[in-house]
Amino acid sequence: MAIEYREWRDGDDLALLEIWGDPDTAQAGQFRGALAVSSNGRDGNPWRRCIVAEDVVDGVSIPVAAGVVYEASLHPDRLWAYIEVAKDHRRTGIGASLLTMLRREAENAPSGVTKLRAKVEPDTAGAAFAEAFGLTPIQRSRLVVVEPGALRLPVFPDKDYGGRPVSGENAGSDVVMDLATGSVELTDVVGRYYTSIHGWDSPGVLSVGQVQKLFLDELTGAHGAIVLRAQPGSAFGQGVAPGKKGRIRAFAVSYAPPADPDAAPHTQGPESAGPETPTDVFVGHEPALDADDAAAAVRDILSLIAYQHPVMLELDDSMTALRAAVEPLLESGMARLAGTETLVVSD
Repeated sequence: MAIEYREWRDGDDLALLEIWGDPDTAQAGQFRGALAVSSNGRDGNPWRRCIVAEDVVDGVSIPVAAGVVYEASLHPDRLWAYIEVAKDHRRTGIGASLLTMLRREAENAPSGVTKLRAKVEPDTAGAAFAEAFGLTPIQRSRLVVVEPGALRLPVFPDKDYGGRPVSGENAGSDVVMDLATGSVELTDVVGRYYTSIHGWDSPGVLSVGQVQKLFLDELTGAHGAIVLRAQPGSAFGQGVAPGKKGRIRAFAVSYAPPADPDAAPHTQGPESAGPETPTDVFVGHEPALDADDAAAAVRDILSLIAYQHPVMLELDDSMTALRAAVEPLLESGMARLAGTETLVVSD
């Protein structure tokens, strides 16, 4: 076996896919898309270095492995890195050589950032490789499905504004509201929440436009949001409706599933009954809330959105308020993991 290394060239993706086959993990499938021609970061693309390892057999060069390191506009304090080696060429030093080369390339990143990060699944070849070369977990992420009715609905105090009782379906209507995904108020709290839960890997300063593009734009699939507000107060005393809405305590943004052009037309009737597909949601809270209030707000809004239908959410270990609501449900069987855990590892 004679291994040679060179920069990535157009067409390498097709050659490597023939050798690699299907990705070992969901993360591998995603990061394969990052393998591309190197860039100096001056053509509108992020700075990137991509290296291919070839096995030369009888004078014929066959790509068997590749590695890439690149800058990211979001979470700019570390560089993303990914390495994949064909199964029959693993444990031969190719991955170690690629990592050494990528670390050397990282020293020339325009940002001056040299720390690497990657995503792996526990108990996989990728996780073992990362551990062997000093990349340790800095975050754990899980996809969790919360079953309908897993949490008891919250009870909101009725209000009596000007002698008009508010009860039944209108109870809590002053604190639970639909909100347009383009709302500046929603964009502000979503951006600050995302920043607050990523102290372990700062996203940098997020503009209103960035928050919209990442979480609330139509292209993300965002198609609805509800918020849980603080009880509004009135400057004119009890019995007089307040002039302002309470501040947002928690939010839930729902996302439409990707359109499937091959899906069969929907049919009604018993024959179509089956497990309901969970709705993908992003749940968070006002970062300024204290821990107990944040946990209560997140639990209340989660109980509302998962009252009749299952929801799926991403649960990072840094999301302490959401963990307080969801982890007891995992223990009781009212929530379940949707796939394998993901670890973000870094040197």
